[in-house]
Amino acid sequence: MEGAAASAGAVLRGAGEGIAGDKMNFKRVMLHLFTGRAAVRRVFSRHTLAEIERAIKATEALHDGQIRFAVEASLELMPLLTGQSARQRAIEVFSNLHVWDTQHNNGVLIYLLLADRDVEIVADRGIHVRLEQAVWEGICQQMETAFCAGHFEAGVLAGIHAVGEHLARHFPARGDKPNEMPDAPVIL
Repeated sequence: MEGAAASAGAVLRGAGEGIAGDKMNFKRVMLHLFTGRAAVRRVFSRHTLAEIERAIKATEALHDGQIRFAVEASLELMPLLTGQSARQRAIEVFSNLHVWDTQHNNGVLIYLLLADRDVEIVADRGIHVRLEQAVWEGICQQMETAFCAGHFEAGVLAGIHAVGEHLARHFPARGDKPNEMPDAPVIL
C-alpha cells in the first residue's frame, strides 16, 4: 500500500500541485476510492429519487426549460489523478446527457459529485446569457450548505425550485409543451 500511495503522490506532484497539494489530493483520492454507489443509495433512497423526479416535473410545468439532476458517487481513478474538477466532469455529463439538445437551448444540469460534496450547475446558452454565473454559484452554495448538514433531499429540492424560478422568469410556460428530457434523476 505504501508503494501505491507513493506512486499516486508522484503522479499528483507531476501535475504541478506541490507538497501541500499532494496531501490535499491524496485525501481527495482516498475519499473517491472509498465513496461508491452504495453511498449514493444511502443518501438518495427510492423515495428521495421519486421526490426529486416529482419536483422536476412540477417546476417544468411553470416554464419552457428543462432540468436534469445527476449524482455521481466519485470520479474514476485516471480523471481523479489528473485533477479533473467537479465542474469539468459536470460539463462532460451535460454533454453526455444531451442537456444542450433542447428547442430553446434552455436546459440546465444540476450535478452532484458526492465524494467532494460539490454541486455544479451547467446551463445551456439560452439561459446562461440571461443570468450571471454568480446566480448559479449562489444556488450551488445553498445546496452544499444543506448537504453539509446532512439534508440531501431538502438541498436538491431547494436547488430544483431555485433553478425553476429563474427558468420561469426567462422562459415562462407557453401552453402545451413537450417534455424534451426525462425527469428522473440520473445516478452515474
